Amino acid sequence: MWLFLAFLAVPLIEIGLFIQIGGAIGLWPTLLIVVVTAIIGTIMVRAQGAQALNQVRSSFNNMQDPSEALAHGAMILFSGALLLTPGFFTDAVGFALLIPGVRTALFRYLRTKIKVQSFAMGPEMRQDSRPRAPQSNVIDGEFEEIDTPKRPSSGPSGWTRH
Repeated sequence: MWLFLAFLAVPLIEIGLFIQIGGAIGLWPTLLIVVVTAIIGTIMVRAQGAQALNQVRSSFNNMQDPSEALAHGAMILFSGALLLTPGFFTDAVGFALLIPGVRTALFRYLRTKIKVQSFAMGPEMRQDSRPRAPQSNVIDGEFEEIDTPKRPSSGPSGWTRH
């Protein structure tokens, strides 16, 4: 139900804002603002996305919980989608998600609403933290390439005949 309301409300809000702002400043300045915010947003998303990716790599390298860094990356990605969507409301929400403090507050709020059942790092960890036998999908084998002689072409292959 909430998703339906969002898909209904957001376009209505955007249309209303376009009418109000376009009536106040004119068509071309309104369109210029939309294009400029998309360009600035793309630059900011690229920079912050690279930063978030480095944080994810760092958390994996240090064997730390990567959930916050991954959540920041997801919010930056969502922010980029909002900033590329033409509109003032979506741009405002997109730029808000580019503020690290807003992302941190949203992550903390979502963390109180989501319960993680288990978390393990590395292939040998289980829910009960006992080591298990390593599982491998690698099959060792040897092969030898055999070149088959090519037959001379003496006409159609015949595969299209009835």
